[in-house]
This record gives sequence, structure tokens and C-alpha cells, in this order.
Amino acid sequence: MSAEKLLSLPQYSLPQAQKETLLVERLNELHLHHHGASDAYARVTDAFFPGFAGAGTVSELPWIPIGLFKSHRLVSVPDADVYKTLTSSGTSGDPVSRVYLDRSTAQAQAEALAAIMTTVLGHDRLPMLIVDWPGVIRDRAQFSARGAGILGMMTFARQPRYLLDEGMQLDVAGLVDFLGEHGNRPFLIFGFTFMVWQHLLRQISGLGLDLSHGILIHSGGWKALQEHAVDDEVFRRDFLEQTGLSHIHSFYGMVEQIGSVFLQGSDGLLHPPNFADIVVRDPVTWEELAPGQVGVVQVLSMLPWSYPGHSILTEDLGIVHGVDDDPGGWLGKRFSLVGRVPRAQLRGCSDTYAASSAATERAAEPGAVE
Repeated sequence: MSAEKLLSLPQYSLPQAQKETLLVERLNELHLHHHGASDAYARVTDAFFPGFAGAGTVSELPWIPIGLFKSHRLVSVPDADVYKTLTSSGTSGDPVSRVYLDRSTAQAQAEALAAIMTTVLGHDRLPMLIVDWPGVIRDRAQFSARGAGILGMMTFARQPRYLLDEGMQLDVAGLVDFLGEHGNRPFLIFGFTFMVWQHLLRQISGLGLDLSHGILIHSGGWKALQEHAVDDEVFRRDFLEQTGLSHIHSFYGMVEQIGSVFLQGSDGLLHPPNFADIVVRDPVTWEELAPGQVGVVQVLSMLPWSYPGHSILTEDLGIVHGVDDDPGGWLGKRFSLVGRVPRAQLRGCSDTYAASSAATERAAEPGAVE
């Protein structure tokens, strides 16, 4: 079954065994394509997986470490076909990942995001609040994961309104106007996790604003919020108590595999869509771990053609909690993230923004030295 067919099906509708059979066939094809088109990919996979002749399961597929996107130019199409370059979020001075898209890959990733998000948003374009400022998407040819995420979510929206200015100050009056016009029916709120907490919820706390018809989609690392003793449960509880907002879905994704995001279901766990999957690996043996065991997360996707991002070993630690047993009816694996590999570079739009913001604040303090 083609990627297009899998995108057209209701997401989370395939039992794991059936999905894996379809994925393996396509991922083997992608490995051969990238091996022949990208010298860097071929050298790394030949060194890590000598003699590889095809996978029978997703856990047997070759992978490349995510850090390779920071140190190597990974592209599998002619330079003339690259029309957009995405960069990861990174703290000042740190190297960033670069991902090279041709038009067909970009289109596939846009369609994939739509297939996932319509599961919780429906098919109607909703009025949208963006917890960010407009300047983040100015350079359409080369911009960060933050800008790419906003543009991706704007395809599901109408009448988008940015809530922040360049100084990250909330436009409370604009928010009140938006709620007066759209607040009595479904609307979309999108932002990165720390920014939503810091620049939306904390600034409207106590104002009595009603966001109960909103659907909040947010993403990014939780490290900065954990330092404030805020986890997913606290995040949801405080939004409900302060604003009446209860429809909240986080998602796990990365610029290296943008489009193949893993959405939070009604069980509070993350779920791979039909065209993607994860494997949790032992950090010593690199063997696949059984459900319930903590290991390093490998992400797989049928979509990347212009660059070898179809099978990536991340720097995240996770646990598979079950397979085909979601109480809400979503099929496939369900998993959670529990942290980062020790000494891994800070990742996630929220965490990198929070780190750079904290550094700016420290530099502005009397006596601060760079």
C-alpha cells in the first residue's frame, strides 16, 4: 500500500501487525533510494549495518543518529530540486540540523500533518490563535522548526491572530476581541509548550477569560516547565481551572522528520500515525525493548524522499506502554517520553526558546558577564 493510500485512511486505524507489514516494504525501498543517492547516508549505514540486505520488521531497519543532521549535508535529490531548507531550533552557538525538501516531500509532509490533525480538529478550518509573533515566519525559504510548525498548523485555520509581539508581550486586548467574535464555537490555539504556559496562561491567570471552546495543540520539550514543577497533568489542570479549556493535545515531532508527528490521544499517551512508527532500543545492545522498558527512541516514517530522514535514532528516552490496546480505540503502539539521553543537546522549540530567553535575562542583570 502506498503512502498516499495510508494518508487517505483514518489515522490510527490499522492494527500494528498490518501497519508494520506495509511500513517495512516502503522503508526498505527508501533505504535503497537514500543509499544510492546520499554518500553520507551510505557510508554511515554501511559502517553501522554491514551486509544489510533488507528488513523483515521495523526493528531490523538501519538507522542514522539524529546528530548527523548537524554535522553532515544529508540530501538525496539534485540540488536543483531543493526548494526549501528547514533548520532545527538551537540555543545560541550550537549547531543546528538542516533538512532539505523538494516539492514532493514537502507536499507529502503537509498532507500527513493534515491527516493527523483532522483526527482531533475535524475538517473545518477553525479561527486560530497563535502564541507567537509574526516575525518567526518571515523567511519562507529557510526558517526554523518553530516557523515551520506555525505554517503547518495555519493550513487548518482561518483568520489567524498572533498573540505576542517581538518582545513576547501578550496582546490581551486582541485576545479579548478574538474571543468576543469566535469564543462561543470551536477555535484552534497553537504554540510551543513553554511559550503557551509562560506567555499565555500565566499572563491571563485570574482574568476570567473563557477558552472552553478552544482546542489547544502544543509541542516542545518539557524540561523548562519541569523546572517550575509543571508536568502534563499540572498543565492541563491549570488550563482547565483558569480558562475552562479541556481539549488539549500535545505532540512529539522534530524538524528531521517534520510531518510525521506523534499525537497525544485521549489516554494521555503519544501515538504513531498509520505511516510512521517508533522502536524503543536498549542503549547498550541496541536491541528492541519490550513494552514497559525505558530505552532510546527510534522514529520511522514513510515520507522523507529528498533527504534520509525515514529512520532516525533520536536522543530521547521513551517507553512503549501497549500495542492495539488504547481505551480510546486508536490502534498501533502508544508510548511516552521520559527524558533525554544524558548529556544530549537541549532540543525542542520550547526548551531552546526557554534557554535562550533565560540567557538573555541573565545578560540583562546588573553585573552580568557574557
